[in-house]
Amino acid sequence: MDILKQLGKELQIALGQAEAAVKLIDEGCTIPFIARYRKEATGGLNDEQLRGLHQRLLYLRNLEERKTQILAAVEEQGLLTEELRKQIQAAETLVSVEDLYRPYRPKRKTRASIAKEKGLEPLAEMLWQQQLQKPAIEAAAAFLSPEKEINTAQDALAGAKDILAERISDDADVRTYIRKATFEQGNITVKAKDETVDSVFELYYDFEEPLKRLADHRILAIDRGESQKILSVKIAAPEDRILRYLERKILKEENPFAAPVLRESIGDSYRRLIAPAIEREIRNQLTEKAQEGAIRVFGKNLAQLLMQPPIAGQVVLGWDPAFRTGCKLAVVDATGKVLDTTVIYPTQPQNKVKEAKALLKKWIDAYGITLISLGNGTASRESEQVIAEFLRETKLSVRYVIVSEAGASVYSASKLASEEFPDFDVGQRSAVSIARRLQDPLAELVKIEPKAIGVGQYQHDMNQKKLGEALEGVVEDCVNKVGVDLNTASAPLLSYISGISRTLAGNIVRFREENGRFASRRQLLKVPKLGPKAYEQSAGFLRVTGGTEPLDATGLHPESYEAARKLLKSCGFSVEDLKNGGLEELGKKVGAIGKKAEEIGIGEMTLADMIGELEKPGRDPREKMPAPVFRTDVLEMKDLKEGMILKGTVRNVIDFGIFVDIGVHQDGLVHISNITDKKFIRHPLEAVSVGDVVEVRVLSVDLKRKRIQLSMILNP
Repeated sequence: MDILKQLGKELQIALGQAEAAVKLIDEGCTIPFIARYRKEATGGLNDEQLRGLHQRLLYLRNLEERKTQILAAVEEQGLLTEELRKQIQAAETLVSVEDLYRPYRPKRKTRASIAKEKGLEPLAEMLWQQQLQKPAIEAAAAFLSPEKEINTAQDALAGAKDILAERISDDADVRTYIRKATFEQGNITVKAKDETVDSVFELYYDFEEPLKRLADHRILAIDRGESQKILSVKIAAPEDRILRYLERKILKEENPFAAPVLRESIGDSYRRLIAPAIEREIRNQLTEKAQEGAIRVFGKNLAQLLMQPPIAGQVVLGWDPAFRTGCKLAVVDATGKVLDTTVIYPTQPQNKVKEAKALLKKWIDAYGITLISLGNGTASRESEQVIAEFLRETKLSVRYVIVSEAGASVYSASKLASEEFPDFDVGQRSAVSIARRLQDPLAELVKIEPKAIGVGQYQHDMNQKKLGEALEGVVEDCVNKVGVDLNTASAPLLSYISGISRTLAGNIVRFREENGRFASRRQLLKVPKLGPKAYEQSAGFLRVTGGTEPLDATGLHPESYEAARKLLKSCGFSVEDLKNGGLEELGKKVGAIGKKAEEIGIGEMTLADMIGELEKPGRDPREKMPAPVFRTDVLEMKDLKEGMILKGTVRNVIDFGIFVDIGVHQDGLVHISNITDKKFIRHPLEAVSVGDVVEVRVLSVDLKRKRIQLSMILNP
C-alpha cells in the first residue's frame, strides 16, 4: 500500500500536501508548528486536519508492519502462495489482515486440532470434496482407533465435523460477508436483568434497534448499563440468510452422503465459532466508533471552554461555596496576584449572613473589587442569594459570574497547587483558581488534567489513553493559537507550547527566576537543554513584550524577521514603529499579495499571516468569543414559567442536545430538535459551542426531578 496516496484519498487532500506533512512530522515538527509556520509546504492544512493525518499515518504504518510480520510467519510455515501474498498486501484494515491470517495463526488446543491429532483430517477432506459414494457413517467406520479414543463411527464423524466447522470459520471471505450482513441487517436487543430495579437505564429495559442506525450516545449508555450488570445485551443476526449463503458457497452438487454432514458443520461453525466472534467484533467496533465520536465532542467542548475570552483589568473575588466548612474567598488583582484570603459562614448551619456582608463591603472598598467569580458547586445557590441581596442593598457597581468549578478540587489537591501556594489549604487554592479562571480561563485551566474539566459525556468509560492523547492535543492547539508571555507564563502553560517538554518548561521558569526577565526570544537558547530544534518549534509562540526586539512581541517566527523588515521598509515603516502599537495601514500599502510575496521572497499565506500580525501585534484570537453572562440578581427554579425567554451560557454539548446555564443552578436541556428550525443538523456542534451565550424559551419545569426543558426556537 502506498501510504501517502492512501492518506491523500482518505483525507481528500493532494498527494503533495500529504507528502509534505508526513516529512515534517518525521523530522520532529509539532502539529501547531506545522499548522502555523509551514502553511506553504502543506497547502494550508490546519491543526485538526494535521492531527487526523497523523492519527491515520500511525494506523497505516502499524498496518504495514503487521502485514510484514504475517507474511514472514506464513512463509516460515511454507504455506505462502502468490495469491495470499497479494491479498494480504491489498488489505486496507487490520481486521481484514487478521482474517486472512486466521487459518495460519498458531492456535491453542481446539476441538478441530484434537481431531486432526487423531488422524481425522482425511475423513474431513473426503466430506469437503463431496465425492462420497457411500453414507458418511460408513466412510467414518474406516477411521476407528481405540488407542486414539475413536471407538465408534459417530466419534470419527464428530471429529471430522469439528475440523470442517473450523475450516469454514477460518475462511476470510466468509467472515467478511457475515460481518457485513450482521451489521447491515442485524439488531441490537437489550433487556433489563431485573425490571423492578429503578435506574437511569430504564429507557433500555426493553430496547431493540437496527445496528446500523444505533446512535453513539445509545451505544455508550448501553455499554455502561451492561458493565453495571443492569442490562443484558445481544446481537440478533439474520441467521437464515447467513446459513443460506454458507450452503450456497460450500455445497457443490447435492451429494446425498456428504451434504447432511456439511449442513450440520455449517450450522455448528456459524453458531459456535463465527457468530460469537462476530458479535464481539461488532460490539467492539461500535464502542470504539462511539468513543471516538464522544472524544471528538469532548475535544471541541474543551477547546471552546479554553478559548473563552479573558476578563482583563478586573480585581476579582473568587468564591468557593460550601456549607459546614464555610465559603472560601480569595481576592486577586488584575495580574492574578493573590491579595487576600479568608473564610466566611453565610450558609447553613452557621448562617452568619450579616458578618459575611460586612466583610464583602470592607474588601470591595479596600481592594477595588469589580467582579465576583462564584463557583457552581455545593451551596452555590445559597451563596448567590447572599451576593445578590448584598448588591441590591449596597447598589455597588459590582457584578458576579457563575463559573464551573470542574477540576478546581483536583487542582487544589495537586502537587502543582501546593508548590504554587504552599501556605494555603485546598479551599483557599480552590478560591484562587475560581477567580483566575474568569480572568484567564486558558492559563488557569491548563493546570488541571483535561479529563477532570468535565465537558463531555461518559468520559470515565472512554479508552483513557486515547482520551488523554486527544485532549492533550486540544489544549496544545489552544495554547499555541493564543501564544504565551515568556516572562509571566507558568510552567504548566509553557509545557503545552510547541517543542517545550515539562522539563524544559521548568528550566525556563528557573532560568527566569535566576536571571530576571527575558529580553529577547534568542535568550531561550541559553536555557539548559533547550537546543536549536526546541527553539525552532517554540519561539514563534512565545511573546516577549518590551524587549530588545520589537518583533518578539508578535506571532511572527524569528525565521521570518528578515522578510518582515523587508516588508515594513517597502511600505515606509520600520520595526521601531511597532512599539507604538499596530500598523493598521500596512495591509492597504502592501497592494497585490502575490506580487509583494514574490518581491520579499516568501509565500502568500506566510505574507498574509505576517500582515495580520504586524497590523495587530500579539492579537488574541479569544476576543471573537462570547463573553460570560454577568449577573446582579438571582432566579430560582420555582421562578421559571413556561414560555419565559432567558439568556444563558452553553455549559456542555452532547450528541442529543446541549445543557444551558440560565442562572437557576440547574442547567436546562435543549434537545437537538429544539436547537434550530432554520436547517437540519446532525449534531448540536453544527449550531452551538460551549461558552456560547444563547437565548432560550422555557418549555417545561419539573421541580421534583429537577429537570428543565428549553428551546432555542423562540417563536415556534
